[in-house]
Amino acid sequence: MFLVLYLVIIKKGKIMNLEKQLNENSAADFWNAIDTLKENIKKDYAKWSTWKEGIEEFNNDVTMKVGKKYTKIICKSSVWGFIANGDGVLKGIPYFKGDVFKAAGWAAPAKHVRGSIFDTNTNWFSWTGPNYL
Repeated sequence: MFLVLYLVIIKKGKIMNLEKQLNENSAADFWNAIDTLKENIKKDYAKWSTWKEGIEEFNNDVTMKVGKKYTKIICKSSVWGFIANGDGVLKGIPYFKGDVFKAAGWAAPAKHVRGSIFDTNTNWFSWTGPNYL
């Protein structure tokens, strides 16, 4: 009986370590995907503009602000969009970690998901923000 309990505790410890590692990897992937999104926003702006000083200024002003539910991407003094920090429901519609929303205003996302930071396709957004549906 004691041996069985001991083996279960050891296995549970290994499972918990694996779960912790998966959560850490997931968090790293999340932040890497946000960095990739920011770089792609900058690249899209560079395709649109030919003014070198303007491109450099724009690139320096792409920032983010992390909140409880969403990470806000800010370009200069405007909100580019919001990224879900975890799974949840917005106005009755479920969303998942990494989903991207158009900004409804400075402090809140619009109702529908426009894309995902984990998507390798970049046709769902431009430097001005996530595309309309």
